Amino acid sequence: MLTPASARMLADYKRWANRETFAIVMALPSEEIYKDRVSLFKNFARSLNHTYVVDRIWQAHIEGREHGMAALNTVTHPDIADLWAAQQEIDAWYIAWAAAQTETSLAREKDYALIGGNTGRMSQGEILLHVVNHNSYHRGFVSDLLTQISAPRPSVDLPVYKRKLVENATRP
Repeated sequence: MLTPASARMLADYKRWANRETFAIVMALPSEEIYKDRVSLFKNFARSLNHTYVVDRIWQAHIEGREHGMAALNTVTHPDIADLWAAQQEIDAWYIAWAAAQTETSLAREKDYALIGGNTGRMSQGEILLHVVNHNSYHRGFVSDLLTQISAPRPSVDLPVYKRKLVENATRP
């Protein structure tokens, strides 16, 4: 279903979109980052922490090990700078992982158990697609929080990413 080239592009897109999003959030005053608002995960730091936790959970499923997370809202990095460092590490892991994939490995199915107890089986390519979609979904919550305080929102749609790739490739 997912080609190795598509897997590499999606992992890089995820890293790029996270970098754009974190740059805007980290430029906010600290009190804005941690202030509770009307949103699923209440503030910027916890919203971004949730995507990080889910990235780690699915990394563990790919690697065939326990993830050790008790809840989807587990706060692993209360400080936004620490969270950003950790997010960069997991994004780099997904990029390196995607770079090593073949059509056969992307089609390889993995069993998983969700925190709520549900179990299932998906191909590694489907897992990557889920992780990228999940990140995109929750960046929408972050954008909503930015709208609540009249802050600029990141423009992180896939066509924007693709256009920036072309622009960067044509620069001397």
